[in-house]
Amino acid sequence: MPSRRQWLGQAACGFGAVALNWMLQRDAVAADGLGLLGAPHASPKVRSVIFLYMDGGPSQVDTFDPKPLLNKYDGQPFPAETEPTQFNNLGGTLASPWKFQKYGQSGIEVSELFPNVAKHVDDLAVIRSMTSNFSEHTNANYFLHTGSGLQGRPSMGAWTTYGLGSENDNLPGFVVLNGGLIPPGGLDNFNSGFLPAAFQGSIFAASDPPVANIRSRDKSPAAQRSKLDLLSKLDQLTIDQVGTNDQMESAIANYELAYRMQSAVPDLMDLADETPQTLEEYGLNHEYNPTQTFGRLCLLSRRLVERGVRFVELTVPNVGHDRWDQHSNLKDGHEKNCLAVDQPIAALLADLKRRGMLDSTLVVWGGEFGRTPFAQGKNGRDHNPFGFTMWMAGGGVKGGTVYGSTDEFGYKVVENRVEMHDLHATILHLLGVDHRRLTFRFSGRDMRLTDVHGHVLHDILV
Repeated sequence: MPSRRQWLGQAACGFGAVALNWMLQRDAVAADGLGLLGAPHASPKVRSVIFLYMDGGPSQVDTFDPKPLLNKYDGQPFPAETEPTQFNNLGGTLASPWKFQKYGQSGIEVSELFPNVAKHVDDLAVIRSMTSNFSEHTNANYFLHTGSGLQGRPSMGAWTTYGLGSENDNLPGFVVLNGGLIPPGGLDNFNSGFLPAAFQGSIFAASDPPVANIRSRDKSPAAQRSKLDLLSKLDQLTIDQVGTNDQMESAIANYELAYRMQSAVPDLMDLADETPQTLEEYGLNHEYNPTQTFGRLCLLSRRLVERGVRFVELTVPNVGHDRWDQHSNLKDGHEKNCLAVDQPIAALLADLKRRGMLDSTLVVWGGEFGRTPFAQGKNGRDHNPFGFTMWMAGGGVKGGTVYGSTDEFGYKVVENRVEMHDLHATILHLLGVDHRRLTFRFSGRDMRLTDVHGHVLHDILV
């Protein structure tokens, strides 16, 4: 009697490969009842996550955490004790070049750098007490994405799809919309680590087509189907000979997914069904090219979650500076970055809300750390992991909320310290997942995104 794998390996039709894909992913997932066929641990508040990743580290004291005392000491030696910084080129206290104003019924103060996002503060939970364990980009990026400062751990997007899967069989569950810049740490920020490779992030470019070879070169669908069936049979024969092999099994799954994506991705990228007003709102007609790029990514993120994709991450476009990493020329760099992202993010929030999708989507904004309230040199800011700002909006989030605080200079957290593990625990909680129970057996222990840490931030949740 042939085994199930042998039978599927010998099947000569597309059904065999599709069924194999289904069973392989089901067998690969063993997270306490979660997975593509499982159910969340609790009633989820949201179905999808959109992570607006501000690579490089936006300055909290110039965006969402106003500190008027910086004006008093501007240009003078920084009056508080400082920690070693990345470059240890300490200048004087540096006041924000931008004014802050209260917005909405909540009266949350936002910098003039974000005039459009500021209109949505009543939907935001602004966390002013984020911290990181790392002050260097690569380690801090790994920590932000994977909960570990070391290379090789699964990204939070991979953990999410490992636990919950995708609601669309024709698209990946975890998609990274690339604005054009590769972050320090590279693709390991989006990898599946020790999880099955099928759960790694799929990188989509802002251009059309977003993925290489997405359009078939075969003369007929039947010819392509025949090639895929042959590849699946050959791969399965290898599995039968050498035993279970994650790379081989994931290759079979990815062959089938790529085949189905050939119809789903062109439909995703075709914006003909969007109104001219929508395109205008997102900034696709903006005179500044980076705004057009990020606007397209924000619109595509809405279309992806609309189609059931579980986790979407956006990276920033190239504005001629080193991401948000303004060690010098802070004013020009942050103004260009904000010009690129402010209008598209506001449009995304408004569009999700208008379509009734904000209640089922979690939007997260932030970078790997913040920046110092004192200057690096004369007109820049160095890395600051001791206190910075991120915000959340969407289902289950208490809008119009400010959580935590930094000291009077915006340097270090003094109230309600939040760690990356807490952020991850809260994201999973809103998806209906208990971060303590989403585990994968690796290297002799049950691994999880939050390791042995993490507390859900109930104070910012409804």
